[in-house]
Amino acid sequence: MTTALLSTAEELHARVRRGRRAVVMTMGALHEGHATLIRSARGIAGPDGEVVVTVFVNPLQFGAGEDLDRYPRTLDADLELAGRAGADAVFAPSVDEVYPGGQPQVRVSAGPMGERLEGASRPGHFDGMLTVVAKLLHLTRPDVALFGQKDAQQLALIRRMVRDLNFGVEIVAVPTVREEDGLALSSRNRYLSPDERRTALALSRALFAGRDRHAAQEALRARAREVPSTHARAEALSAIGESRAAADAHAVATAAPGGPAAVRAAALQVLDEAARLDPPLRLDYLALVDPADFTEIGDDFTGEAVLAVAARVGSTRLIDNLPLTFGAAS
Repeated sequence: MTTALLSTAEELHARVRRGRRAVVMTMGALHEGHATLIRSARGIAGPDGEVVVTVFVNPLQFGAGEDLDRYPRTLDADLELAGRAGADAVFAPSVDEVYPGGQPQVRVSAGPMGERLEGASRPGHFDGMLTVVAKLLHLTRPDVALFGQKDAQQLALIRRMVRDLNFGVEIVAVPTVREEDGLALSSRNRYLSPDERRTALALSRALFAGRDRHAAQEALRARAREVPSTHARAEALSAIGESRAAADAHAVATAAPGGPAAVRAAALQVLDEAARLDPPLRLDYLALVDPADFTEIGDDFTGEAVLAVAARVGSTRLIDNLPLTFGAAS
């Protein structure tokens, strides 16, 4: 299959549409994570539909001192990867095509949700991101747009924008793709030296530690709920390695042992150890949040949550996250 390279909206709009159009938005420097998004888009669009990959390094979402100038531009390689993954077209507009007449005077505001976590670390980033996503949705006119779960706050804000502003498009999330050592795939990984990469693995290890603590808690609580209200409670808890001093299964079941605080503590322990490595990991934030608004969850929280982390290793800033489910919703 030949993948068309388009640089103007006029070229894109001239294409004949027969089935569903699925769009994957990127800033280029494509890797296997993007390929997974494109393959997912191909599956959704089907053989009669169309998959369009956008490649645009958006200046609005880079703050002062960030890496706009050194952000990798690899359009030829991007076109090849997109074609292999199943894209029909790559839409790679110029800055003038997306922002004719200069930077837009009217922009989309991310609101309070966009001021937390990534928004606090990168002021204005989400306003720029939402503005370009809104423009690219209008320019590409998709039926469905796919985004990676790795950028969880971005995904949540796009979903809110589409819902709050009545965009007629379906938003689909695709799980994070990881390398064999657990590091989340990112275009910025190429900036890491071998020593920095070893330190950077602490991000995913911290998330996995929090996830494992959470899984152990949920398993213990589920087991406790199954134990009859008899002396067998103590025996059952002892059988799974718990101290008989804490063998009241009813208390375990109702107290959600450890809860979000224990998950945060398990992840922080790994990050604290990484801060003493050479080179060190410099933590920006670790947060356990409600994906509806990205506020921290309390110890009595039940439902879907996101454990998110951001840190710098050398001059490279990395983010990662894992979804978790607490309490009755699990």
